[in-house]
Amino acid sequence: MHVFVTGGSGQTGPAVVAELIAAGHTVTGLARSDAAAARLESLGATPHRGSLDDLDSLRSGAEAADGVLHMAYGGDFSDLDDMMRRDRTAIESLGRPLEHTGKPFVVTSGTLVMPAGRESTEKDEPDAAGMAPFRIAGERACLGFADRGVRASVVRLAPTVHGPEDHGFIPMLIATARKTGVSAYVGDGANRWPAVHRQDAAVLFRLALEKAPAGSVLHGAAESGVALKSIAQTIARGLGLPTASLTPDEAATHFVSPFMAAAYGFDGPVSSSHTRELLDWSPTHPTLLEDLEHGDYLATPAP
Repeated sequence: MHVFVTGGSGQTGPAVVAELIAAGHTVTGLARSDAAAARLESLGATPHRGSLDDLDSLRSGAEAADGVLHMAYGGDFSDLDDMMRRDRTAIESLGRPLEHTGKPFVVTSGTLVMPAGRESTEKDEPDAAGMAPFRIAGERACLGFADRGVRASVVRLAPTVHGPEDHGFIPMLIATARKTGVSAYVGDGANRWPAVHRQDAAVLFRLALEKAPAGSVLHGAAESGVALKSIAQTIARGLGLPTASLTPDEAATHFVSPFMAAAYGFDGPVSSSHTRELLDWSPTHPTLLEDLEHGDYLATPAP
């Protein structure tokens, strides 16, 4: 299969590109810079110059492919409405060339769209008043193509996609602990975060492209929920720091931003049972706490 990929040079993208190529697929990746193009070439993919705002480039990439995987997401987090519009427009531009072809179209979302306080399944509706409502429009735009002859599916990734050289939520948590001298959590720290190793996520994306039925919603979570207090305690041990419980008001000024404080206090466990059964997906890589203890997360930063 010839796959057109957006976000192939980002954090999770290189593992996905490598997984696709190792499985015998060919990959063309959207590249908005020389550095992104070079990264894609180093992985064995062909760069396709453009950006999420270059809709002609998105359409031409999709038209030439046997399937499309959309992982890129960006913009100004101070303007979530614009980010949502930008993503939805990109998805519509990528999907239209695939109409009535039966080709696969996989779009990335996140489990933070799900309701708080209980373990959500792939069959549950996202929460429009929840933590990440700005991802819902993209999900719906993608799944709408299932009624137009496209094998469209959505992969909701866990907020923690962990592995070497991570630069997501967990490294920000560690950086805050280094800066403030305490490894903090919100309230009693019992709130739960799903997690998945980057290599397991890459396998899931490949399986979704290869065989997810039209209209599928998939949960990329190897662990349904890891307590934030456990994460904070593991970081504290590794750095030789104390832990601290913060009120929501304290957290809003302690962490990088009020949004991140709310995210670190969010209780959003999810099940991936349907995903595993549907695609025969069996995560095999280290857990988040194993990665924190034995990976590169707590190594001394380079000067």
